[in-house]
Amino acid sequence: MSRTRVLIMGAAGRDFHNFNTVFRDREEYEVVAFTATQIPNIEGRVYPPQLAGKLYPQGIPIYPEEELTSLIRQREIDQVVFAYSDISHEYVMHKASEVLAAGADFCLMGIRHTMLPSSKPVVAVCAARTGSGKSQTTRHVCNILQRMGHKVVVVRHPMPYGNLAHQIVQRFADYADLDRHHCTIEEREEYEPHIDRGVVVYAGVDYGLILREAEQEADVIVWDGGNNDLPFYKPDLHITVTDPHRAGHELTYYPGESNVRAADVIVINKVDTADLANITRVRDNVNRVNPDALIVEAASPIFVEHPEQIRGKRVLVIEDGPTLTHGEMAYGAGVVAAQRFGAAEILDPRPYAVGSIVATYAKYPTTGPVLPAMGYSDSQIRELEETINATPCDLVLIATPIDLGRLLQIYRPHQRVRYELQVIGQPTLEEILQSRFGR
Repeated sequence: MSRTRVLIMGAAGRDFHNFNTVFRDREEYEVVAFTATQIPNIEGRVYPPQLAGKLYPQGIPIYPEEELTSLIRQREIDQVVFAYSDISHEYVMHKASEVLAAGADFCLMGIRHTMLPSSKPVVAVCAARTGSGKSQTTRHVCNILQRMGHKVVVVRHPMPYGNLAHQIVQRFADYADLDRHHCTIEEREEYEPHIDRGVVVYAGVDYGLILREAEQEADVIVWDGGNNDLPFYKPDLHITVTDPHRAGHELTYYPGESNVRAADVIVINKVDTADLANITRVRDNVNRVNPDALIVEAASPIFVEHPEQIRGKRVLVIEDGPTLTHGEMAYGAGVVAAQRFGAAEILDPRPYAVGSIVATYAKYPTTGPVLPAMGYSDSQIRELEETINATPCDLVLIATPIDLGRLLQIYRPHQRVRYELQVIGQPTLEEILQSRFGR
């Protein structure tokens, strides 16, 4: 019997999970290659034999997505599986058209085949778009569950940007674990706030093995989603966060719309800073496609330790990287803080950018006059540092979830902007969680 020749399009996350859960050790398929995009420098690697299984003793090569059409034709690919997230519906269909024109079938994998069941209760926190507020929502959920007396373990959506064979199962309980695993800035942004609250975080590549480990020390597992991807684990409670600053995107981005349709609870975040018309639009869209979902309204208020120091200053704002790049936001909490506390000017860092930071602005032209906290490699972290110190500002506002001052040498005065979820009105997430998981 001839094997179906498969190529998986990804970005070092959902692609590997789909392979592990659907294709590994199945002789009717031959996964010829992965392609990679979105994240810098993740192509040119090999999905290692330790993960690929007995059918792939040499592993599986990972190519740049730019080679997609030539790979389909040259390697006689039968089926292409699209497996990354936070992509407009239009973009997905452009990729589908490219694949079909090259001669292969185009496939999107559903939740029945890719969600793993757990022996422990699972709360999944997902989103309609990157930058909607998943992180603070996940922290809020963990705080509630801890107050209820549960032992909570977070499993974070994958970010395996290094040596895949060394990242099969990762456990983070303290900052030393972050150093030992050579975590990128993006990884630290997601893991550190949980560690600060005494919550163990798991991540890695093989989410079946990760689940077995997490179940050994958890009463409740909280799935901390990435981008706007669907959960890898079958949730007992599925929460999806929406963003009225991008009203309409909850129905026009993949797979965020699937999260909206599948959710038990929809959080409309940022209601304190969004227009009422946009909040209403999000609510109407949710009610139209998922009328059974409970809707929770929330704000993400910002906190600055010394707001008086911002007034009258020329400020460089550093925002969360994924929110600005494939999240397509032109600003984040840092810009809101600068404007609220009277900054004289938000300095545009683009004229002072160097190396891969220049390339980031070119690839994501919707980014505004702010600096995305890119740090996927040691060289990129140095280029981020150089860009910061070259920008002639009076003050640096760091609106990422971690203190970049611990990782970078910043020669100018700097402050952090923090934000947490604040539920407004009823129902509250606490009421919902208590009804599902109360003791």
